[in-house]
Order: sequence, then structure tokens, then C-alpha cells
Amino acid sequence: MSITKIPYQNTGFYSKLIVDYLNQDKTLKPFYNRFPSIDEFAGQIKEKTSNYNSNHRKLLVDVLKGQYLKVNTSEETLQNIEYLSSDKTFTITTGHQLNLFTGPLYFLYKIISTINLCEELAEKYTDYNFVPMYWMATEDHDFDEINFFKFKGENVSWSSNQTGGVGRFSTDGLHQVFEQFSSLLGESNNANDLRELFEKAYVNHSNLANATRYLANELFKDYGLVIMDSDDPKLKTTLIPHIENELLHNRAANAVRETNDSLAAYTIQVNPRDLNLFYLNEGIRERIVLEYENYAVLNTDISFTKDEILEEVQKHPERFSPNVLIRPLYQEVVLPNLCYIGGGGELAYWLQLKAYFEQSEVTFPMLLLRNSVQVVSTKQRSKLEKLNMSLEELFLKQTELLDKKVKENSDLELNFSDKITFLQNQFDALRNVAGQTDPSFIGAVNAQEKKQINGLRNLEKRLLKAEKRRLQELVSRITKLQNELLPNGGLEERQRNFSEYYLEYGPDFLQRIKNGLKPLEGAFTILEF
Repeated sequence: MSITKIPYQNTGFYSKLIVDYLNQDKTLKPFYNRFPSIDEFAGQIKEKTSNYNSNHRKLLVDVLKGQYLKVNTSEETLQNIEYLSSDKTFTITTGHQLNLFTGPLYFLYKIISTINLCEELAEKYTDYNFVPMYWMATEDHDFDEINFFKFKGENVSWSSNQTGGVGRFSTDGLHQVFEQFSSLLGESNNANDLRELFEKAYVNHSNLANATRYLANELFKDYGLVIMDSDDPKLKTTLIPHIENELLHNRAANAVRETNDSLAAYTIQVNPRDLNLFYLNEGIRERIVLEYENYAVLNTDISFTKDEILEEVQKHPERFSPNVLIRPLYQEVVLPNLCYIGGGGELAYWLQLKAYFEQSEVTFPMLLLRNSVQVVSTKQRSKLEKLNMSLEELFLKQTELLDKKVKENSDLELNFSDKITFLQNQFDALRNVAGQTDPSFIGAVNAQEKKQINGLRNLEKRLLKAEKRRLQELVSRITKLQNELLPNGGLEERQRNFSEYYLEYGPDFLQRIKNGLKPLEGAFTILEF
């Protein structure tokens, strides 16, 4: 397997905020704790040790053991759960929605990044244990974002009218999805493995949280992955003081708004609401809003006075669900966590949260951009070589790529830059003459220069367009290959499902991905299979 690394910054798929973070731009230093390098974890371990509530360890282990009672898992995972009882054990965490059959490929890359970082830390810090943790977004209610996956360009989707936290959704109707998916797979051994995996996950489990746990456990149990369902009454007791602070003092909103003002040079990922909590119960997950002096649950008849809602928090903390801004705090309160691994969009909103964490007296974790991967087959690599196209060039915008390759393969001079420079020099001389005679002529000279240069640029575009027509076969081959590798002009990891590659490579696909990823290298990974 051939491995090629490209700096994330050179792919064109990351925002200015993330590029500046990766470059450790000093203007962003106030918005994170420590930049993720192997040596920086020493300070993070020390800080988390002093700040983490040790009583949460026993609670965490008890809850995890309860959640794993009916899960057939590995000794590695069970041992990691036991390790969490020790104050020498820390987690590395990623989180994700409960996408149907894992959704896009990057679900796997997030978890593998987490597993590999734990292994790397264990080699460096031999006195400690490091547990890879997948935090399931069971309380999420954005069903339309998770109810499908793409298989060879076709949507495999699940229709349901259920509402509320998706982790509680019944798996009714997923048998029909299984039949649809099964019909697309063929009859190979790998196809049968995928059928069995889907059926055991989604047909044999009663709710989406348990189905997702089964699926992730089957894929990653040999690496000791621990899977957390945060929608748990016992775990929610740890969040009670932070729920109260949000209801009474709008702590998240105030802190994040101030941070957003400081990040005004960037596109803001999340704008806070006055209250950043949902009310969660069977069939509902709706925002809590303050209406006059009462707390109302939108789209319901439920409302509370201040005293009533504080009593509800004490009696039923599980009915209060954090939104995207408070969920990270909940995670860091519950877990002895050192680092969160996420995509660019996730890290963007985490960077909005440091002040909120500081006010809440919770250690802010290190933030690591997950590994991103482009899989290239040997056949596709051969095509790239025949087109004299590098892997780095693959990430150019398609128009830019085609212009570059047509110019390289043309016998004509298609770049008029030197002619434009020559023309500009001539007009500089004309301006000098005009200034010595009648300065009012300078405006006319400038106008004529603009006209002539625009004329040359238009001629350049027309000539390039004509040459593209003449080299249509080359243009077609480049376009087809880039579209294969970057479907719809985007990264394949955001569109393809792992089942396409599993069908071709079998379980070896996961191991090859794991062998190729180095989470602390800060590079986009291209793997040639």
C-alpha cells in the first residue's frame, strides 16, 4: 500500500479558521488550550488530573458496564472500561451522529484517528492508560441528516415519522431498508458479511442507539473502542449545576457571544441562543425559551416557573438536553478526557467555547483535526500517471486543473502573461510622456491600457477554450477521473459509505486505513490500494 501525505492547508477543502489553527496563528491562541503535539499531552494530563472530579470515574464505569451488559464485545474493550476506574487513565474522544450504517466514510476515519492516537500516547506515556471513546449523539433530533447513506451513487434511506432524540427511535421500518440494501450488494462473501452486519445491527435491535453501538462495536472492538450513550439519567446528574447556570445566568450565550465578537474575522460556525438547552422526553426534543418569567418548551403546552424548572432539573436531569454549545462541556465533565478529535466544522465551534469552559471551571481539551483520507486504486493511479497528473493536482478546482493540463499539452503559447507585462511597460512609458506634456492625458492612457489588457485576456480565454475543444479527449479523461475520485467536486469521505470499499477489499480495508493514519502528522492522507 502506497501512502502519500499532503498538508491539509494545500487541499483547498478547509476554512480559513481551520487553516490558521493548523498554522498555529497567534491570533487564535486565546481560543484553545494546547496545540496537539505528543509532548503537549504531558501538561494536559497534569491539568486534567487536577481538575477532573474523581467521583465521576465510578459513575462513568458503572454506567458503561450497564450499557455493555448485553453487548458481545472484546476483552480489549472490557479492559478499557475497567481501566477508567483508575486515576491513571484518560480518554481520547470523538463524537458523531447516529448515521445509518455509519453514513459517510469519515465516521470511520474519526474513530481510527482516536484509536491510533491512544496507541501513540501509550508508547510515549507508559505510566498511563489511554482509552479511545466514541460519544454517540443519541440526543440529536436531526433525523433528516442521518436517515440515509450513499451506496454507489444511490441513496439507501429510512423513512420514519418518529420525533425526539434519535437514539430512542424504534428500528421499525429498517427491515425494508435492509431489503433495499441487500438487493444492491451482489452475492460475494464480502456482500454476505455486509448483509449480516446490517441485519444484526438494525433488524435485531429495538432502537437506533443500540443498533449503532452494535455496529461500531463490531467494526472496532478489537482495538478496544468504548462507546458512550450520554442519554442516561445517572450521567446527567453531573450536568445539573451547568444546566442551572444556563437557565438562570445564560452562561453559554454570554461567553460565546463575547468570543464570537473576537472571532469576527472568520465565519462563525454557531450563534448561541439565549438558552442553549432542549427539553427531552418521549417523542419530543424541543427548545426551552424564557417567556416573560416562565420557561416554555416550544411547540408544546409545557411550561415552568423558575422554581418549577429548577425542581425539574433536580428530579429529572435526563429531561434536559444540551445543544451543540453545551454538549462539549457535558462530555468534558463526564469523561477524564484529554483531546477531542473532530472535523473542521466541529473544531470551528469548539474554538468558540474556551471562555465558556473557563467560566464553568472545566478543563478545555486539546483539539485535533481528524485524519482525512482519499483512497486511490492502482488502476486510478495508473490513469493519473498517463495523464501526467500528480496526486496534489487532484485537489485543484476542476476549471483550474483543466486549464493547467491543456496548457501543458498544447503546442501553442496559451499564457499571455508576458505579453500583458510587455503592454504594461509600454503604457508606463506613455504615462511618463503624458505627465511631461499634459497630465490630463494620463486618464486617457489608463483607459486605453485597461481596454488593451482586457482585450488580450479575452483573446487568451478564447484561445484556451478553442484548445480545450481540440484536446477534448484529454479534457474528458481528466474530468472523468477527477469526478471518480472527488464526487460532486468534494471529498469522497463526505459522500461514500464504507460498504463500497468493504465490498471490494473486505475486512482488510479497515486495517489498511488504520495502518496508514498518523493523527498528529497534520496531513491529508492518500492511500493507494
